[in-house]
Amino acid sequence: MILGFKLITNTFSKKPWELLFLNLKKTGADLDYLAGLNPQQRAAVENTKGPVMIVAGAGSGKTRVITFRVAHLIQTGTDPFNILVLTFTNKASKDMRERISKVVGAEAKNIWMGTFHSVFAKILRVEAEKIGYPNNFTIYDTDDSKSVIRAILKEMQLDDKLYAPNFVYGRISSAKNNLISWGEYQANDQIQAEDIQNKRPLLGQIYEQYAKRCFRAGAMDFDDLLFKTNILLKEHPDVLNKYQQKFRYLMVDEYQDTNFSQYTIVKKLAAAYQNICVVGDDAQSIYAFRGANIQNILNFERDYPDLKVYKLEQNYRSTQNIVDAASSIIANNKNQLEKNVFSENVPGDRIKVSRAFTDNEEGKLVAESIIQERSLKGYSYHDFAILYRTNAQSRAMEEGLRKLNIPYRIYGGTSFYQRKEIKDLIAYFRLTFNPKDEEAIKRVINYPKRGIGDTSIDKIIVAADQHNLTMWDVISNAHQYVDGRLANQLNDFSMMVQSFQAEAKKLDAYDSALFIAQHTGILKELYTDDSVEGRARYENIQELLNGIKEFAEREDIEEKGLDIFMQDVALLTNDDKDGDKNKDTVSLMTIHSAKGLEFKNVFIVGLEENLFPSQMSVNSRSDLEEERRLFYVAITRAEIKLTLTYATSRYRWGTLTNCEPSRFINEINPRFLELDVKPAKSNSFDGNFDVERKTWTSQPRDFFSKPKPAPGATASAPSARPKTTSLLAKAHIPSPGFSPSQPHEFQVGMEVEHEKFGFGKIVSLEGTLPDVKATVFFQGLGNKQLLLKFAKLMIVK
Repeated sequence: MILGFKLITNTFSKKPWELLFLNLKKTGADLDYLAGLNPQQRAAVENTKGPVMIVAGAGSGKTRVITFRVAHLIQTGTDPFNILVLTFTNKASKDMRERISKVVGAEAKNIWMGTFHSVFAKILRVEAEKIGYPNNFTIYDTDDSKSVIRAILKEMQLDDKLYAPNFVYGRISSAKNNLISWGEYQANDQIQAEDIQNKRPLLGQIYEQYAKRCFRAGAMDFDDLLFKTNILLKEHPDVLNKYQQKFRYLMVDEYQDTNFSQYTIVKKLAAAYQNICVVGDDAQSIYAFRGANIQNILNFERDYPDLKVYKLEQNYRSTQNIVDAASSIIANNKNQLEKNVFSENVPGDRIKVSRAFTDNEEGKLVAESIIQERSLKGYSYHDFAILYRTNAQSRAMEEGLRKLNIPYRIYGGTSFYQRKEIKDLIAYFRLTFNPKDEEAIKRVINYPKRGIGDTSIDKIIVAADQHNLTMWDVISNAHQYVDGRLANQLNDFSMMVQSFQAEAKKLDAYDSALFIAQHTGILKELYTDDSVEGRARYENIQELLNGIKEFAEREDIEEKGLDIFMQDVALLTNDDKDGDKNKDTVSLMTIHSAKGLEFKNVFIVGLEENLFPSQMSVNSRSDLEEERRLFYVAITRAEIKLTLTYATSRYRWGTLTNCEPSRFINEINPRFLELDVKPAKSNSFDGNFDVERKTWTSQPRDFFSKPKPAPGATASAPSARPKTTSLLAKAHIPSPGFSPSQPHEFQVGMEVEHEKFGFGKIVSLEGTLPDVKATVFFQGLGNKQLLLKFAKLMIVK
């Protein structure tokens, strides 16, 4: 009897998760959730003690492993209040918590789980007074922060073009993410020298004023949530010990994306028990531009010599061809963790590579491919995704989809024609042809800033109402209705718009648009903003002008004025909404936005040198390797079918520029590719399609002089594959016995051969030996400038 009473007492004294553990052990149900794991996944789930790193390849069931590992901790007796799980998105934490609750029930609510910022904001709410902040501190968003910076710049009488708020905000953010306070910033000679060199010597003082103003207001910005947590844990050992004891088990998702500030917090919290598990994939580290440090995962073993590493290498998402192609790409990176990602899915189709002649044709090609795949295989639109390197590329894709009435949604961004900078410039176009358009007036009358603020606009509206006039009537006759400085400002604005009207009558669509973009000051405004956001807006304006240039050069229309283009735009942008996420639409997004997503059919577009990889990334190995990781991420979003596309020409500021295919295409093992590459559009191109290589080869002797072969003419393929074969448009096979000529032998007019670009003619020579530069016209590629001492050109005749 006494024994029975003791058993009952012990049972009721058990905590809920311990009772759950007893019940599951009794029924054997605790093994159910482990049964579906492969050996590597199961080992990673069951090993819960000490430091662990789970290297999770793309599509390897990473989320499943994290959630089951947390569930396993609880089911083997760990208090969920002692578990901390850090993620990078609210969506990821919500998804994990829901999965865990299916295994352990309501106890999942007691796990400390969320993004870095949400978890440490929660801690700061409790501990803020220790670092001088109120517990109800305000969290500033980006706009709040920039507003504070603008006020500081005004008070310090600094040029907000040189000290652009976006740039200043980014500089302060970067300092905080590297745990550099304003005092340390000002005391660091290297940082100060850099600011002086960039002609912004007062950045340190702005940072100081910004930090003091936020503190005085009892506010923290987004970066402060981590920066102040580091200060809290560093300056208050009792607080650090408190949370070390609380969080006895730490798990960090996407560890390759952590910055220095996040790394430091995690390391401090894990120091007492070292029950830390990080999950990630170095091959998917793509956020260096926002402070992520790939070395955190590559050097994790240095911090924890007793580390146990589990590699999840089986890809459950994609076909074998897609997985193997991705592996062949990432193998070119030197700085990586060794792993062998594989798939046991069906081999699947080879990756299709398509060449277009322009970016507009590229959009058309992609749209037609989507229609064809849906027709043949019964896919829904939501099974397709179009991925690109920069937001500006969406224009050609959107127009291609619209023309075939394909519904789409811009994921994680704004439709091209709905972006602010595009709407601003288009508002000026609208105003040029209809100055009574009051919405256009209100949008641009003070952009770029010209001293006509909200109060002035109110005066214009009041005057128009009093005299039963339009806003434009008041503006164009300003001295009759308003006084002093405002009248002069409105007169200047009116004269500017009238000059646009006069030019638009004389010029075609492109020249009119360029004139307006230049004389409004929009181009200058965006060009001087060298933040990431500012550069993107500048590129978007360039892309709009590119589209107008193509319109102006179309041969199928007679009227090519800007007003006609505007009619087309109005038809394109009416009812242009992102739409319901549950609707059946094609997804368009940057590759950065696509991380973590998957689609049955993926198009990766714009695979050209200086676009992908970007021009800014090709000067250092670390930057180029990040671009290659970005390409790896793009490839591994595809489940069944993957298509790569590139254009041989794009408009850049009204000039048709020839493009080379991306080096990344040629880094893919050719056995995984299916090339859909047609010969370049040229009356003087002679070539044959090599069936074995699936690439076009030139006929050098006939290149300039002989006419094209008759339709249906064929030529036998070479009997042996050359050692170095480039695929696609730059797939020239050097002539037998190819040997570069000496720089002094070249003359204008000579026909020459380049081992990569093929056959061309020297158009001009500049400079003196040994630094002579040649301009060479290559058929299908256009003019290229080459330094002869490095060019490896052979004289043909």
